[in-house]
Amino acid sequence: MSWMPLNHRINHLPMILAGPILRRTDPDGVTVWVALKEASKVTLKVYSTHEGKGEILDREILIGNRFTVQIGKYLHVVAVTAKPSKSDRLQPAQIYAYNIEFDNCELLQALISEPDFPNANISYFNHQLPTFAMPPDDLNNLKIVHGSCRKPHGGGKDALTILDDLILDTADRANDRPQQLFLTGDQIYGDDVADALLWALTDAGDTLLGWQEKLPLKEHLIDSDRYLNPSELKPGQRSDLARDYGGFTAMLINKPEKAKSHLFGLGEYYAMYLFVWSPVLWPQELPKPKDVHPNFQPDKLWEKEAFIVQGFGRDLWRVRRSLANVPTYMICDDHDISDDWYLNREWCNRVISKPLGRRTLQNGLLAYAIFQAWGNTPEKFQKEQLGEALLKNAEKWYLSDGKDIVAWDKLAKYLGIPDLNPQTKLPKFEEDEDHLILERNYVDEIQPIAWYYTIRSFKHEVIVLDTRTWRGYAKGDDKTTEPPMLLSHIAFEKQIKQPLQEQENTDSKVTLIVVPTNLVSLRIIDIVQETDLEKGRVFNSDAGDSWNFHEAAFSMLLAEMFKNRDRVIILSGDIHYSAAVRLSYWCNSHFGESSSSSNTPESSHVLAQLTSSAFKNAELSTQIAHTKAKSLFPEQPQYWAGWNKSPHLIEIQIIQEKVRTLDVQLPEKKPLVRQIGYMLGNHQVAWKIAIKDIQSLPDWRYRIEWIKRQKSQEPNWQKKQIFVNYSHSNNLKDIVSLLWRNRWFQEGEEVIGSGNISLVSFQWPENNDNKAVIQDVYWYPAWKPYSVVYSRYFVSLNLDNPPPPPRVIYP
Repeated sequence: MSWMPLNHRINHLPMILAGPILRRTDPDGVTVWVALKEASKVTLKVYSTHEGKGEILDREILIGNRFTVQIGKYLHVVAVTAKPSKSDRLQPAQIYAYNIEFDNCELLQALISEPDFPNANISYFNHQLPTFAMPPDDLNNLKIVHGSCRKPHGGGKDALTILDDLILDTADRANDRPQQLFLTGDQIYGDDVADALLWALTDAGDTLLGWQEKLPLKEHLIDSDRYLNPSELKPGQRSDLARDYGGFTAMLINKPEKAKSHLFGLGEYYAMYLFVWSPVLWPQELPKPKDVHPNFQPDKLWEKEAFIVQGFGRDLWRVRRSLANVPTYMICDDHDISDDWYLNREWCNRVISKPLGRRTLQNGLLAYAIFQAWGNTPEKFQKEQLGEALLKNAEKWYLSDGKDIVAWDKLAKYLGIPDLNPQTKLPKFEEDEDHLILERNYVDEIQPIAWYYTIRSFKHEVIVLDTRTWRGYAKGDDKTTEPPMLLSHIAFEKQIKQPLQEQENTDSKVTLIVVPTNLVSLRIIDIVQETDLEKGRVFNSDAGDSWNFHEAAFSMLLAEMFKNRDRVIILSGDIHYSAAVRLSYWCNSHFGESSSSSNTPESSHVLAQLTSSAFKNAELSTQIAHTKAKSLFPEQPQYWAGWNKSPHLIEIQIIQEKVRTLDVQLPEKKPLVRQIGYMLGNHQVAWKIAIKDIQSLPDWRYRIEWIKRQKSQEPNWQKKQIFVNYSHSNNLKDIVSLLWRNRWFQEGEEVIGSGNISLVSFQWPENNDNKAVIQDVYWYPAWKPYSVVYSRYFVSLNLDNPPPPPRVIYP
């Protein structure tokens, strides 16, 4: 079977190109996203089921309809919301089903409308409709799945397919099946695409749009016009274009392969989402180099990547089914647009000032808004809302064949892309207290859409942060590469303070916060990033793209969370491994006020950071950290203390009963030095500190501990193992492979570095004792590569008693 372009196949494809994907689901509203190849009025109906078990349909309780939005000749998208037809509301711990009606057919007919797609199964029941479980009103039965970073040609198998197994095994049990799914970043990789896949995406994008986009290839706005179509920018040959004409950074520091097939065109970004969520557009065979051009000389990686990507595509029916059957929430991270997106001011200046960089950024953000953000906050896309205006202008842009400049300029503002300063030709920034943020106060008063959001359920709340587009940057022309605040001052107010205060009086018993970037990472990663930062290689390892690189912002985040909550669960990804960290926090009872004496009462708090990454992007470094080799260098507990008025952050390191301090800022004049000592855990801690007032003891202290993972187990739903017979020759390669696959060696203590997906549950007795959060991480083991195992992280949420109060010890 040879490669066949999409324009030869489009008329033989089903009406539904991708979806249905179940999105935001509340007691009084259910939203489903779907992409069609033709326009339609879409009606969503939600049904109760007999005894809430899902198997037998009961009665219609929610209904809603909406017309699709045309964003391409063969691409019509809608996120339709069903509301109660009477006084009905969805109840906790019940399974519901839904159906979709189009102009001329219902969901099942639309799925199999063409002979080549007879087995488009998106259900776990005989009625063949998708279902979902509402979260319970008992935290002991809450099940939340999360994960991030899914690159089609990345290392390992696609762990998102494991979600299908989890739902299949528990489909008729509302308290056991996953009730929410959080995709915490890098749902697509815009910068790092396999060569063969890029050509398929370019072909599909042009067909879906119905016209070829004119991409501006000039280094500056004042240069003479030069435009090329995406199809003229060959796969495997885009790295220099991305750097020189786009200003992108994925290929810097000797990594040209990271951007050799960078997405540029709007159709390419649209097509990427359709390709990673649905098997419908996939050709039976990916293109060969000769399909691009008879004389095209491919990179040697072409065939290797194509083989991996083809395997990724074969399992997409399982991903499609699972996304139709669990409420799905998403948030962006850098690769959804391009590597290092808004990392620092230098990146903003490089990319936004260049026509191709700005165009690509806007294309990626528009695709994100339609394919991801719409379903997170459907109310923002209703009539007379900002989202509806964005959708109308996206439709105008399509209808004009990419020539309506007024619509395009409005889209930039709805997406939050700043104007350029006419003098410097660089993006405009505005002040936010002592930092800068990207300008959003446009002359015509158009407001950008906010990507952050909150979810309130029966007994838990989830606050999803946007740490990409609301960063705070240091002032000064010589500080463009300094690490940013991942949330600027105004972002702290909007994304942390307000949601926590608004939800203070709800029935929620636990707070989860989705933070795409880890608060705490492996020490080796910190060391690498610190080294890169010192040497000015800020784009080598995302240097500065971590909370701990901006100490004041990190301190502010912890203080603000614990001002309103005793317990917080962080869900994070990004880092290509899974792990669990416990942070015990003690502070004086007057948040925001410095302690005036050693008798100030202290309160106790606890944070659990649960990391799950990557769905499909395992790397050699994370796979090594996964093994027993990392156990030779375990993560050590960290002890920190600080002050509210002038935030200092001090790490206390205990080495052979000696203690030293880091990052202490000494006054210019000779300080008054006193020694302060108190107990932390089982350690007697004492350190010297420079203070002007001997009464000014630390306002807060915390301890960081890495949780050990339990030995892996086989899940109950795995009925059959497939054993692979490896050759047992005596050559060195086979011996090394056998040692690598050994189970003992693979059972590391802290990190899971293979492709994985995580299921979060809770232990929640009525009293305050023995509360815990549990993360079961599912992954493919090297010793049985076609089977699945899971490793458990058990994180106690008990509030530790504060250490004895600090006391001043005079020399």
